Amino acid sequence: MRNALGRREFLKTTGIVSVGSLAMSLRAGEEPSPPAGAPGPRLLPGCCAYSFGAYLGKGKMTMEQFIVKAVELGVLGVDITTYWLKSTEPAYLAGLRSFAYRQGMPFSGLAIGADLCQPEPAKRAEVLQTVRKWVDATELLGAAHLRVFCDKLPAGATDEQGIQWVVETLKPACDYAATKGVILGLETHSGLSTKAANMAAILRGVDSPYAGCNLDISNFRQNPYEQIALCLPYATHSHIRDFYGQPRQPLDLDRVWQMFARSGYKGYMSVEYEGAEDAMTGVPKLVDKIKPLCRKYSTAG
Repeated sequence: MRNALGRREFLKTTGIVSVGSLAMSLRAGEEPSPPAGAPGPRLLPGCCAYSFGAYLGKGKMTMEQFIVKAVELGVLGVDITTYWLKSTEPAYLAGLRSFAYRQGMPFSGLAIGADLCQPEPAKRAEVLQTVRKWVDATELLGAAHLRVFCDKLPAGATDEQGIQWVVETLKPACDYAATKGVILGLETHSGLSTKAANMAAILRGVDSPYAGCNLDISNFRQNPYEQIALCLPYATHSHIRDFYGQPRQPLDLDRVWQMFARSGYKGYMSVEYEGAEDAMTGVPKLVDKIKPLCRKYSTAG
């Protein structure tokens, strides 16, 4: 299936919130005609379940308790790191969706560990099936964004080879995701994806409005502001820390927010805490840093 609009043209005329209506047109076999997007940036504070991984991983917190904690933190959306979902059965996912709705907490998306950078065709086919399964789960939870990886470049392989392998998997994955109204966000994470130029090459190669960048601002090894700027035209979701690189160096979050605002970004700025302090005290501190920035640089809400 080919979309009538190229990715860049789509993003110029619509925001993330318009994806559902476009998906309905695709299901009906109509030519998509997305509505004009709202003017100006809209930056929404969010929180990743990964921030409480030390608790979720040891059974000291359930996903439902994480959602309640997010309400207490005052964020406007949660990113569900799927490693700690206790089930993928439709009945459980439906119940979790209902629970979150009753707390007034939207899902900004889901995050899985599937890596699309695979040299073997059989492995690419396997990863594609995994992504399709999680696209279905994302739809069941009522979300419109799914984070995937694209970074495990094998020893001896070139960036160009890795880019091609990812494109070959992401294209059909996006074709399927389009039928569900789900965007696949490649995360700037490690390896191949720590270079903004590689991310841009992949997304240009796929050329789908259902392919985007889950822009983790902290994973660039050098020149983070320059790399963030190069990825911003493709950003469909973000993960936020206040440092970058190894050893860790501070990020100027006000400068980062200005960059997102100038790009016209509309979406979640999702805290993904990974500090030395216990998450119960460290996460609220990071959330308290980003909430005033979201108010400062958003044109609405």
